[in-house]
Amino acid sequence: MGRPLAAQDVFGIIRDQEIRFVDLKFVDLFGRLQHITFAVEAFDLKAFRDGLGFDGSSVRGFQAIHESDMLMVPDPSSAFVDPFFDDPTLSLFCDILDPRTHTFYSRGTRGVARRAEQYLLTTGIADTAFFGPELEFFVFEDVRFDQHTKHSFYFVDSDMAFWNRGGEQGPNLGHKMPQKQAYFVCPPSDGYHNLRSKMISVLRAVGIDAELHHHEVASAGQQELGFKFGTLVQQADSSLKYKYVIKNVAHRYGKTATFMPKPLFEENGSGMHVHCSLWKEGQNTFYEPGGYADLSDNARYFIGGLLAHAPALCGLTNPTTNSYRRLVPGYEAPINLAFSASNRSACVRIPAFANTPNSKRIEFRTPDPTANPYLAFAAILMAGLDGIQRKIDPPSPIDVDIYELSEDEKKDIGSAPGSLEEALDALERDHDFLLEGGVFTEDLISTWVAHKRKHEIDYIRLRPHPGEFSLYYDA
Repeated sequence: MGRPLAAQDVFGIIRDQEIRFVDLKFVDLFGRLQHITFAVEAFDLKAFRDGLGFDGSSVRGFQAIHESDMLMVPDPSSAFVDPFFDDPTLSLFCDILDPRTHTFYSRGTRGVARRAEQYLLTTGIADTAFFGPELEFFVFEDVRFDQHTKHSFYFVDSDMAFWNRGGEQGPNLGHKMPQKQAYFVCPPSDGYHNLRSKMISVLRAVGIDAELHHHEVASAGQQELGFKFGTLVQQADSSLKYKYVIKNVAHRYGKTATFMPKPLFEENGSGMHVHCSLWKEGQNTFYEPGGYADLSDNARYFIGGLLAHAPALCGLTNPTTNSYRRLVPGYEAPINLAFSASNRSACVRIPAFANTPNSKRIEFRTPDPTANPYLAFAAILMAGLDGIQRKIDPPSPIDVDIYELSEDEKKDIGSAPGSLEEALDALERDHDFLLEGGVFTEDLISTWVAHKRKHEIDYIRLRPHPGEFSLYYDA
């Protein structure tokens, strides 16, 4: 791997590739991508040194109007030529700084991820945390939704879904995927192969080492593309870039992509399984032959930290009301707070095929792709480090299908929260581990919780649900 790009390298790219615009990207507190575009003539080295001002009061979760001035500082190492603009454009991710102190803004989540990496170094436990997220998503051919005083509805459609077997598609050729049986299905039933290949090509063109793609379990266009693991901030950047590419490639093909965890009833939901390991001086600290699944003490304690803090983690890794439509039994949903080798009914899985010193890792299966990856990966790391520092031993591994156990047999197995409200309650009770090293702040957590309660939980709670008309209209 070559050295990271420096500011001067960015201007070399601008010159050599005749770039006409520079697009600066950052996320709001909740992970939604924002951008502003500069003509190259208005962009110079001062942007990297001093930052560029913007109105923080107009960004979700940032500043109040009376203290709205903020700075964005582009990271030259994140530069890529943006494939979606007509004029040659170079995109960069930005850190958000407080203009009064010129330090990372407490609610600037890329800064949280940076502080998590710095905190790891201070512990002496490891010098590098590797993450490998797997973000699933759906592609639809049609989506309509509305929420009003007098009506509420959504409608999605997939050309290849089982429900279109009898549809008049002019002509209908009959190659539809069976319900909940579309995993690895081949063309012509998999009508999305070429689309996914295009997505892989674009991902590789923008610097993501995309490796594979396939259709997922849900019949109606559920997809997954895999890309190579990397360090925390790098993988959070890559996750955002992945979502950006997926959505825009789908749009150009006349389709729409969504990372909602559960857009369909009676089909599998979309997760963001997160693989992680800790390395020190080039050695994987999670590997130690002879024990259960060849896990080291560090790996076992890391798992202990994840399980101990899992309810609170869900407030960040599963941050939407829709997240908890996925976290229910019966859909390979990782709700059971247990760990096991090669067992997808446990929320922490040890991949059986990752059996060498370099590949040994743990997979946290509960998160979903609506998470802000900077916060999600940082929180996972902090929970695991707390487990190592406090030597939290996880419960014994469970190597059977937990869903098939009787209620009595699984009475001692914890479960993920059943709602966003429960997860936020847990986060409020249990977040001291996130504050270590100043990685997270009380300000960020309280702002996060308050926004989620007011703008998401109440939004759903106060509105009649369409299903309630089926249940109660003629009561």
